[in-house]
Amino acid sequence: MEAYCVKCRTKREMQGTQSITMKNGRPATQGTCPTCGTKMFRIGKA
Repeated sequence: MEAYCVKCRTKREMQGTQSITMKNGRPATQGTCPTCGTKMFRIGKA
């Protein structure tokens, strides 16, 4: 799944993705940037 990396300032394909539920109950996907290793986050169902 693609997400925006704040550190690289580009859209990249997330690595090690996992589906999570936020505190308000909405679904989201969390992973890491393959280039810099920063945490990436995307709101919405995967």
